[in-house]
Amino acid sequence: MNRTELEEWKKVDVRTVDVSVLEEIEKIEINSSLSPRERWVDFAEKIKNPFCFICNGMVVKVSYSEAKESLENKLVQLCMSMEGESIC
Repeated sequence: MNRTELEEWKKVDVRTVDVSVLEEIEKIEINSSLSPRERWVDFAEKIKNPFCFICNGMVVKVSYSEAKESLENKLVQLCMSMEGESIC
């Protein structure tokens, strides 16, 4: 896996991706006796595209933000912005 491949995998559009080329994350087994770096390499080799895969029958695309805030803080902000609605 090289930087060019990673950049291409990031660009995958979940609306048009060929589902037959995606791996099911539930079927990926990680050897916990490996070092963290080795586990990542093992996972990346098995999942093929670490940014887009299938989870419980649904295509999932992972992306990362440069934001400094945690997901937890963002979710709290979302719930507070939806005050009065029955979602949170």
